[in-house]
Amino acid sequence: MTAVRVLLVDDQPLLRRSLAMIIDKEPDLEVVGQAGDGVEAQREARATRPDVILMDVRMPRVDGLEATRRICADPALDRARVLVLSMFELDEYVHEALRAGASGFLLKDARPEDLLEAVRRTHRGESLFAPSILTRLVHHFTSAPNPSPRRTSLGGLTGREVDVLTLVGRGQSNDEIATTLMISVKTVKTHLTHLLAKLRARDRAQLVITAYDSGLVVPRVAERTVRSGHCSRD
Repeated sequence: MTAVRVLLVDDQPLLRRSLAMIIDKEPDLEVVGQAGDGVEAQREARATRPDVILMDVRMPRVDGLEATRRICADPALDRARVLVLSMFELDEYVHEALRAGASGFLLKDARPEDLLEAVRRTHRGESLFAPSILTRLVHHFTSAPNPSPRRTSLGGLTGREVDVLTLVGRGQSNDEIATTLMISVKTVKTHLTHLLAKLRARDRAQLVITAYDSGLVVPRVAERTVRSGHCSRD
């Protein structure tokens, strides 16, 4: 079995060393490089071609959000997935990390076993967020005032794929989607695979953004405005 290649990016050498010790003990994981800032991160990523990059947010020269943006936009690193690590649950970090192309956001106080599982899940293409962060993330995209969606084209999707994408954007799990649409979980996973390929999305987190950008997820603020408008005409 080929080990998952991990790049550690943090400006604290002691933390990098501790993470490396935890990760390298796992037979299916391997630390292939380390970097102390965003500039080094991109250079090391190109040199080591990691599968997963554990990325700190606050670093000198180039911070983790900009480094994530550069790495995810680099065609040579299209297989690398970024898992952002932070001491803070600041919403703007989560939103910016997603926009930059990150596959997940994990707090540094996570237990070692949770961190290891996060690396594995990120490598598998699953989005990863602390529960409290995911709840606020979905709420942000569904209740933001004065939204300006990018109207991403969904012309290549089937009707059922649009249904699944809409429910993903609303924060539903695979089981919940299956129940809502009265289909099997296996069928849901098949639709998700097709969505990821057709929309060229890295993972589920990017599907949430696409659902918002395309207008499938109607912000609740806007929804209430429309409803009150209808009422005023009656």
